[in-house]
Amino acid sequence: MSKPKVIVTRRWHADVEAVLSDRFDTQLNEDDHSMSVQELQDALRNADAVLPTVCDKVNAEVLGVENIRAKILGSNGVGFNHIDLEAAKAAGLTVTNTPEVLTDCTADLAMTLLLCVARRAGEGERHLRNGEWSGWRPTHMMGTSVTGKTLGLIGMGRIARAVAARAAHGFNMKIIFHDPFPPRAADIADLNATQCASPEEVYAQADFVSLHCPGGKETYHLISTEAFKAMKPGAFVINSARGDVIDEVALVAALDSGEIAGAGLDVFEKEPAVTPALAAMENVVLLPHLGSATQETRKAMGMRVVENLEAFFAGETPRDNLI
Repeated sequence: MSKPKVIVTRRWHADVEAVLSDRFDTQLNEDDHSMSVQELQDALRNADAVLPTVCDKVNAEVLGVENIRAKILGSNGVGFNHIDLEAAKAAGLTVTNTPEVLTDCTADLAMTLLLCVARRAGEGERHLRNGEWSGWRPTHMMGTSVTGKTLGLIGMGRIARAVAARAAHGFNMKIIFHDPFPPRAADIADLNATQCASPEEVYAQADFVSLHCPGGKETYHLISTEAFKAMKPGAFVINSARGDVIDEVALVAALDSGEIAGAGLDVFEKEPAVTPALAAMENVVLLPHLGSATQETRKAMGMRVVENLEAFFAGETPRDNLI
């Protein structure tokens, strides 16, 4: 019996590529280039499964191609706003993602951003590497304390709760949050977290606002001019969720005016492009979408895709089925 044909759109963890090559008729992206619309369309025509990542725009144009052979999109990542789910459904495709396995890794990264921007770590490293440090002095590069401050979370899913646990238990931070679909009381029982009725209630109280909502039409530019105006003076914004949740033009204006003190960003509105003004600001920490970037997590994500594929081709419903 022939193996299902699988096309992988980018390079994955080597161990996962080896498993895919063993279990399926697998075509790898050897030079790790970003696939064009035409290449993604060709993949849909020529494979039983296409395995995209969050950097592949699997939109209506891609999915509208005729003579699609593929039956499943096994996406490598927890987010899925890079895939037009309605168009995928119309094309008869199953779509899966990789939740759960990257929770702790992404939470660690969110705390990294928070600590770095509060304590001016990025700025300090640049200062030292540039040979500008003349020695310790009492007024040099003072930052903001983290311990005991208020962390406001927009969204309270798995990753947000993991961030809250680190903040509450590691830094004695007060936790407040808003989520239109709040978690069960049992899931936040050990966090002493306070639910807020609106995002604005979070903004008004939080010293640090950390974003953990999905991308898409409902949250596009959720954090814009009015949100920044509602924040406490001296607040910091942390984004390890999706870039287009923040209006970067409004963010630059809020930073320029001093409405907020700083930002820590792992994702960007027009990724991989970064608004030039942000890159020039010392009170902004910028990372190149490293949320899940550990050996352990990237392997676990890939193996979750393998699990979903095997279930699908065995005639079962994958556990991470989105449509």
